[in-house]
Amino acid sequence: MSQTEELDDSTAPLIEHLAELRTRLIRSVIAFIIAITVFFIPIQGDFIAVHVLNFLMEPIVETLRDLGDPSPTLQYTSPQEYLFTLFRISMVFGFALAFPVIGFQMWRFVAPGLYRQEKNAFLPFLIASPVMFLLGASFAQFVVTPLAMAFFLGFADVSSVLAIVFGEPETLPDGAVITPEASEGPTITFFGKVNESLDITLKFIMAFGLCFQLPVLLTLMGKAGLVSAEGLANVRKYAMVGILVLAAVVTPPDVITQLILFTVVYGLYEVSIWLVRRVENKREAKLRAEGYYDDEDDLGDLPEGDAK
Repeated sequence: MSQTEELDDSTAPLIEHLAELRTRLIRSVIAFIIAITVFFIPIQGDFIAVHVLNFLMEPIVETLRDLGDPSPTLQYTSPQEYLFTLFRISMVFGFALAFPVIGFQMWRFVAPGLYRQEKNAFLPFLIASPVMFLLGASFAQFVVTPLAMAFFLGFADVSSVLAIVFGEPETLPDGAVITPEASEGPTITFFGKVNESLDITLKFIMAFGLCFQLPVLLTLMGKAGLVSAEGLANVRKYAMVGILVLAAVVTPPDVITQLILFTVVYGLYEVSIWLVRRVENKREAKLRAEGYYDDEDDLGDLPEGDAK
């Protein structure tokens, strides 16, 4: 066989892999585009993306109501801003909607190159990852974002500002009515922009969604032998410091919110240690059953008196 024929034979599998990858990517992109289009289907007079936007803005709206604003209003300041906001929502949540198809296509591309044991180890994590991300996103939307909005917007006394702006009168005990006068300084109130408010909410969702990936990541690394339960336990104090720094960075300077984030992420770290230890125990039991693990090897390192 000539050198040219050997080169042709070696490049053939590569071309086949590239063709397979192109097919999987095309299918993933088509699923992504379809998912984006779904969010522009009208339901009850509005696009689905509008309903999602209203759902994401609910913590801000409820906080403003609690602070005294009877009809909270969010605005946009450029003609294209609202449309681009809806496109942004459709892309983010469209990817989440299309992820099962995208993940399946990537799995079909990678699976032929994996051994059966590797498939059995990797597939559960492919399923657990989106589930844990959804739990983190839900925690951010229903717990963290309302606390953060209450902290940020709580600096302004919205009810006092509304009394000045709308001229709500004050009735004295003798029946006299006093109309509030404008203060000497400028009136400071909240006029929220849609895209900026959405940006804060999405950052919380992404941050907590990624934080909830910690057990999945560490357990997968434990299966690969990159980390051990004993090693994770030994660096527990450093992990606590790192989690505290993370809580201070991704949350507002509110002690309650930081404490909640620290408690949740540190709890996930302890769960990760337990999961990695469970993986190690299963691996050890399998090695014992196959005869690759000998208890006498462990006793060989002990003093003679202890070994007896």
